[in-house]
Amino acid sequence: MTSSGTTSRTAHGASRWWIPGSAVFLCAAVLGGVMIGPAGPEWWRVPLELLNRLPFIAIDSGMSEREWAIVWQIRAPRVALAAIVGAMLSIAGASYQGVFRNPLVDPYLLGVAAGAGLGATIVITVNRGGTSSWIIDPLPLAAFTGGLIAVFVTYVVGSSVKSDRSSISLVLAGVAVTSLTTAIQTFLLQRNSDVVRQVYSWILGRLSSATWSDVRLVIPYVLASCVVLLLHRRLLDVLRVGDEEAAALGVNVDRVRLVVVIAATLGTASVVAVSGLIGFVGIIVPHAIRLIVGSSYRMVMPLALTMGASFLIVADIPGRILDNPAETPIGVVTAFLGAPFFLLILRTRQAQR
Repeated sequence: MTSSGTTSRTAHGASRWWIPGSAVFLCAAVLGGVMIGPAGPEWWRVPLELLNRLPFIAIDSGMSEREWAIVWQIRAPRVALAAIVGAMLSIAGASYQGVFRNPLVDPYLLGVAAGAGLGATIVITVNRGGTSSWIIDPLPLAAFTGGLIAVFVTYVVGSSVKSDRSSISLVLAGVAVTSLTTAIQTFLLQRNSDVVRQVYSWILGRLSSATWSDVRLVIPYVLASCVVLLLHRRLLDVLRVGDEEAAALGVNVDRVRLVVVIAATLGTASVVAVSGLIGFVGIIVPHAIRLIVGSSYRMVMPLALTMGASFLIVADIPGRILDNPAETPIGVVTAFLGAPFFLLILRTRQAQR
């Protein structure tokens, strides 16, 4: 009994260091992201110039204003957007996996990806000439709206089935809505073949065109979503025992599921609207965290934010430099990493069963 208590205290003490450690790793990933690029200053000049920009510090980095503009206006917003997108997709994936009690669920489960893709396809098809009288860019707005509408339809249809397996009904409704929106998108692309390449470049994920306005656009939605999800992390731990058991403990299961799904979907739709579809992040990161610190959502959720941000920043670096001057879409890179990881998880679960 003493040995068991000592082991528990040791594990708890070790787990306390994962969050600050992941924060340090995130800082290193951000620094590496702004240092590396196909054009601009030498990598070692960037940290010197960053120090030079701090108050009361003067260091001659030898960087010109043009080179600093490349770092601050091109690399920095790309890194910031990658961090935001990675963090949101990771915590959304962990949240979906909690409410549906299925570790293979991802943030695009309820049709948000298909709806966003359809919205983007409609805008690209209508605005194929590249000219628009809109005050704001209609593409992110249409993708965001399409994702929310798809999830709304999914939830209305899935929740109409009153049974003990309502979460399964919700997943099946998501599959049906995804199939329908994908069919509509395919029909539009067949009728407008000249925009196929532009649509697929968006679908494969795009961080290369990131600007500070994109970052400012998504931050309010992501912050609101993450705060709500973090506040529900203890309730997600309770849901792990099952709906009936959680209800017996005083948890309003339907309310928790609705709030978590809405918050995760709102954040996912907002980042998808500006980054395109970037798959597997919501599966890879939460699973890797569970392998390290266990399955408690009190640790999984905050670590999903920092590790998800770090993962996507690092995953974006090869796409910038491997095919210079062209770029490999970030969605392709995450698919190369995520597909084998997904198959490994599936094989492990089958072996356990």
